Amino acid sequence: MRWILVALVAAALAQTAAHAQPAASDPAALGFDPAALARLDQDISAGKYGHVDSLLILRHGKTAFDRVYAQDYKKIYGAEAQTPQALNALDAGGPYNYFNPWWHPYYRDQGRLHSLQSVTKTVDSIVVGVALARGEFPSIDTPVLNFFDARNVANVDDRKRRLTIRHLLNMMTGMKWNDDVPYADPQNSSSVMEASFDWQKYFIDQPMAEEPGTRFYYNDGAPQALAYIFRKATGQDLEAYAAEHLFKPLGITSWYWKRTPQGVPDGEGGLYLDRHDLAKLLMLYQHDGVWEGKQIVSRAWVKASLTPVVKVEDRPGMFYGHLWWFFPYGGNDPRQAFGGSGFGGQEPLVLRDEDTIVVANQWNILDGPTLTGKELIQRVRAALTDPRR
Repeated sequence: MRWILVALVAAALAQTAAHAQPAASDPAALGFDPAALARLDQDISAGKYGHVDSLLILRHGKTAFDRVYAQDYKKIYGAEAQTPQALNALDAGGPYNYFNPWWHPYYRDQGRLHSLQSVTKTVDSIVVGVALARGEFPSIDTPVLNFFDARNVANVDDRKRRLTIRHLLNMMTGMKWNDDVPYADPQNSSSVMEASFDWQKYFIDQPMAEEPGTRFYYNDGAPQALAYIFRKATGQDLEAYAAEHLFKPLGITSWYWKRTPQGVPDGEGGLYLDRHDLAKLLMLYQHDGVWEGKQIVSRAWVKASLTPVVKVEDRPGMFYGHLWWFFPYGGNDPRQAFGGSGFGGQEPLVLRDEDTIVVANQWNILDGPTLTGKELIQRVRAALTDPRR
């Protein structure tokens, strides 16, 4: 009986492990040229793309490529970690010192949960979609000021009164916001917000520059306001809601989510996930919001999310909508990959027509080379010997 129990436990553990990560397969059997993947691996190892931490490539739900690259961030960013600046504006040991290896890029220097930075915004959108499907989140055309005490909001005018949740999701707030300089510049509005105590107040107090919905302008305060609104609208914490209604159904059991000084989940860049779990979120949308036969996010929300809303003028060929990025295939090919994009080189992508998911985690936070989403698309597609397979 004892040996039977041991065997049953071992079988259960094996099944759990198999569910946690897609099974590894022969790249050639998945339609990849192993030599092309080997060249990509060599380029990364040689430092062509700066500090790449990991690269995961899945096709048809199976692992074609999965590599982790060791980096000595204590050495790489050691001096910067002790030098106060925009990327280290608060306590040197805190979670908003982007050079501190205890917090970045891995949570507590463990080498598993990787900072997603602005890919967190995309996860916010997924959580909103889950809440909408469950009838627990209001229309995205609801005015933002409905969730604030307008008597305590600065610079209120008719344009700010017309600002809606939809405008937050599409980065078309019309607010004055300085994102034209790097995060390392002390004039960057996002860096100023992160150095403040009340992030959502910093955002909502900004003056309007134009009518909401007029044009795309990247604004880290928008998804942070969304995290605040989520609690106000649903009575539930964004992270706790994600844990119960998104992560749990997908078998995601480990994560870390930074919080603002007021205790609100950092909706603009605070989530840490394992690369395989991030791939699950992409796979959920690749399969129209269905996971293991259960509709987690409505097909309507997935379709709306994966329909580009606005052209990003300063990034040729790229579009945006519902906190998702859309990347051009390049050349005369009109197709697009969809995914997220985060500070330092967080690039999770879905090449839908090729049934391929790519997750790149990097920590290139200063000037220098990086493995961009566009480069990833080109390298991965070039490695496919038969995109239809």
